[in-house]
Amino acid sequence: MAASIALSGRGRGLSTPNPNVGCLIVRDGHVVGRGWTQKGGRPHAEAQALDQAMDRAAGATAYVTLEPCFHLSPRGPRCADLMARAGIARMVIALRDPDPRTDGQGAAWLRDRGVTVDMGLMADEAARAMAGFVLRQTLGRPHVTLKLGLSLDGRIALADGSSRWITGPDARAHAHMERARHDAILVGGGTLRADAPSLDVRLAGLADRSPRRVLLSRGDAPAGWTRIGAPEEIATLERVDHLLVEGGAETAAAFLRAGLVDRLLLYRAPIVIGSGLAGIGDIGLFDLADAHGRWRMTDMRQLGVDRLEVYEAVRNA
Repeated sequence: MAASIALSGRGRGLSTPNPNVGCLIVRDGHVVGRGWTQKGGRPHAEAQALDQAMDRAAGATAYVTLEPCFHLSPRGPRCADLMARAGIARMVIALRDPDPRTDGQGAAWLRDRGVTVDMGLMADEAARAMAGFVLRQTLGRPHVTLKLGLSLDGRIALADGSSRWITGPDARAHAHMERARHDAILVGGGTLRADAPSLDVRLAGLADRSPRRVLLSRGDAPAGWTRIGAPEEIATLERVDHLLVEGGAETAAAFLRAGLVDRLLLYRAPIVIGSGLAGIGDIGLFDLADAHGRWRMTDMRQLGVDRLEVYEAVRNA
């Protein structure tokens, strides 16, 4: 299942409006098929894995990160039906599909046809890997990652606004990889006016994965951009399940005040700036006690001379 979850990451930022599912088919201890949801949502991970496995799928075990789809679609057959017809003997499913068109029906349909179905293995990890789809289904909005490149003292620029470069090339390359894993990227009007950012992916082989550009502003957006007037309007963004927020300080604060940041990426450079520009503006905090217990570190790694810290929001805080 861990391998299937890793495969699902290959479709993140590409598979919307479908979830980025991963699937492995195993027979007699050997992987005979693997797949992940392709660009635009088709083919599904299960269909791709079955195409690889061919007749070796009969009697095999399939490991899939999300319950196989059960609803009829003009874009292709139901994956639950494909699995049963291929002769899969056992289905190991990480996460029950929150889409009401499936939501347990795919698993029940397979059981009725003699397939052994186990549900819940590594469900939390699978939900994290498909966080954009899960949030769109449950809360009606995309998953939001806030990215900040900071000095040790929490500054994003000198007092005059100079910010190139806070972090080194390894951290910047990692940030571009993160862009490639998102459907859209958002900045505020101040960042647009000050930096005129291109917000593209500048990594060899991944330039075609540059995300859509979104502007948080009350004014007009340039050609090729989508404008929203408030953080809550991210729910109106079509075909966006994973949103990356990059700047600036007031935009970051606006999303934090609204409780719409699900994941924090903090790239910390080993420099001290002093009286520069703060990374985040006022978030409306009046009591330090309210700040505790709201974030959980999920990863920390060295990127050249810089350090990356990854945090996820604790929603029951």
